[in-house]
Amino acid sequence: MTGTGAQRKAHSAPLRSRSEEATMSGTAETPASAAAPTATPDRSRVIVVGAGPTGLLLAGDLAAAGVPVTLVEKRPHGISNLSRAFALHARTLEQLDARGLADGLEKAGRPLEHLRFFGRFGIGLTDLPSRFRHVLVLPQYEVEEALERRAAEAGVDFRHETEVTGLTQDPDGVTLEVRGPGGRPESLRAAYVVGTDGMRSRVREAVGLPFPGHSVIRSVVLADVRLDEPPETLLTVNAVPDAFAFIAPFGDGYHRVIGWRRGREVSDDAPVDLEEVREITRLALGRDFGMHDARWLSRFHSDERQAPAYRVGRVLLAGDAAHVHSPAGGQGMNTGLQDAANLSWKLAQVMGGHAPDSLLDTYHAERHPVGRSVLRSSGGIIRLAMARRPWTRALRAALGTVLGACGPVRRRVAGRITGIGYRYAAPHGSHRLVGTRVPDVALAGGGRLYQALRGGRFVLIAPEPYEAGPGRAGRLATERWASGRRTTVLVRPDGYVAWAADSAGPADVEAALAAHVG
Repeated sequence: MTGTGAQRKAHSAPLRSRSEEATMSGTAETPASAAAPTATPDRSRVIVVGAGPTGLLLAGDLAAAGVPVTLVEKRPHGISNLSRAFALHARTLEQLDARGLADGLEKAGRPLEHLRFFGRFGIGLTDLPSRFRHVLVLPQYEVEEALERRAAEAGVDFRHETEVTGLTQDPDGVTLEVRGPGGRPESLRAAYVVGTDGMRSRVREAVGLPFPGHSVIRSVVLADVRLDEPPETLLTVNAVPDAFAFIAPFGDGYHRVIGWRRGREVSDDAPVDLEEVREITRLALGRDFGMHDARWLSRFHSDERQAPAYRVGRVLLAGDAAHVHSPAGGQGMNTGLQDAANLSWKLAQVMGGHAPDSLLDTYHAERHPVGRSVLRSSGGIIRLAMARRPWTRALRAALGTVLGACGPVRRRVAGRITGIGYRYAAPHGSHRLVGTRVPDVALAGGGRLYQALRGGRFVLIAPEPYEAGPGRAGRLATERWASGRRTTVLVRPDGYVAWAADSAGPADVEAALAAHVG
């Protein structure tokens, strides 16, 4: 299965040079520029660079929380139907549910209850401990449309056809140098900048962060085609020793085909013709399904890379700007959206004066290990798919047998791929629930948790009614268990436990709220 971004070539203009020591310390001086207007100080604003799914969700969350946001995007306005991702996993759907978007996307997409990667290697999803016991097959552009509409309604300031040319930061904020639609230079000022601008991130380059890794697979072809005889399965994927292919529907009569053949390694800009795509598909799937009328043909290579830090001073990275990996497992867009869900509420807390700047350090602490795990799992899947030697093919067959026979292993693999199996590290001595994901539990009065999380709020679930007080209005919802459970749990806006106690009095609850909600 695939679903991550096709990593295509992009040319970038050189960024303004600076002292690496000053940049990494977060105290770089803002250079003078006669060509660019002086930046207007705005310590209340956040700038997000990159209007893909990660940037759109992050910007929409901040604007909904009352934080002024500018979203900078070098492309012209418009959602491309040349989608790269096709899968929304359970954890991402839960995050979208907390924003009131999941039900609409569920109507637009098609659920798939079993993931098959190649041969016997696959996992069922019907026993996931989630409201969403499937992967939703839906082109990326549908997700982007929903997120862009939400961001616009929340008041995000969009700056399309605006390219980053430089970035400097000091103790009070960040100055972003850009070139606008007419080539006019401009300086934008903000308290924080978040780079969600993809694999070749200008923001990451500007703060001097390396992007170590390597290409895991080269010369993968992509085609959007019509099929005379569409496959019976919703997602069609298979691998043989010398090739693999993947087919997914757009829903408009076209299908995306992704394929690779061993020994065919050429540069990304080498031309692709439909016959090459047909040949690879026949080799991997046994037939080409009568493909014709290609509206798009391209070639890309897939890298495995991760930035060593997701934060440098007042600059943060999320999505493909922070990590890229193989398309196996369809985890790319999902991981980026979950990055944004983790970061947005923390930035909102800091910008609102409800938490110290140090809260942003937990973003790297929590999400960097997840990114590393995704690199390992997607890399393992793609290497098994490409297995050629007898012992690696035997290992692949054995893994399929283990997944079919061993429930705990199968559930662990499903949890990692769907995102619901991750938990964040908790401080020493914390309650056992701290850092764990909370499922969509029923609440007294007929509601459910992910409805209560809407609006970027914390949710306190207690056995008895609790009055939050007017100072936390809009940032905290207080609820009771529908089940009569006696544990008191404070749920973060991203659906993870911030604090919990098996027996808590009002003073304990108030102390927890003061520490986490402000």
